[in-house]
Amino acid sequence: MFRIAIPARAASSRLPGKALATLAGKPMLQWVYEKACAAGAREVLIATDDESIAAAARAFGANARLTSVQHASGTDRIAELARLEGWADEDIVVNVQGDEPLIPPAIIAQVAALLAETPRAAIATLATPIETLEEFFDPNAVKVVTDARGRALYFSRAPIPWVRDGAPAGLASQRRFDGARRHVGLYAYRVSALRMLCALPGSPLEASERLEQLRALEHGLTIQVADALERPGPDVNTVEDLRRVADLLG
Repeated sequence: MFRIAIPARAASSRLPGKALATLAGKPMLQWVYEKACAAGAREVLIATDDESIAAAARAFGANARLTSVQHASGTDRIAELARLEGWADEDIVVNVQGDEPLIPPAIIAQVAALLAETPRAAIATLATPIETLEEFFDPNAVKVVTDARGRALYFSRAPIPWVRDGAPAGLASQRRFDGARRHVGLYAYRVSALRMLCALPGSPLEASERLEQLRALEHGLTIQVADALERPGPDVNTVEDLRRVADLLG
């Protein structure tokens, strides 16, 4: 069995207070929590730095824990939660982002099972096929490439893998994205690896790409990747995203 942790912070550079923004009559965080509860975990906990978020979570029946306001990432927040709860090193915890109200429960369970079935891996995550050239070039669509065993080789905001013959006249002429996969920001961690990752210093590639998972790769941790059983809906980072997701939720 696995656990689910949902990090939710009050501050957000693009959409302050988004965790409690109303979507179809419910706080966004409640939509995420209900999706997580449908994934079959042994427990679902919300980790937040804000008492108002914790109070709102408790009001809709969730277990919420207050964590430090100093954390730079959700991973750090979940590592504190693991310490507060006394989780064992071999336990598996899935980090479900608090801005994913359309996350399919099936892929939450999938990523936990992937890690459980891959003893050599420290972390597991998912990917989906790139569907358009626009998505391939979008720096907000993180790409991942893996080896023959499904282990991550690299994550990048750049368009990878690059099809050389698809761009005879340079970057602007690229028309192919054969085999390109978009990373789904859903992670399962062994608690021992989670603690190790948060104790490591930031790495050059992580700083360059602004992708925390590159710290794990630069320090030799194995990240196992599989194709997601379902493609997740859009997350919420802006007011426009909030409106789009509200329409999808009806």
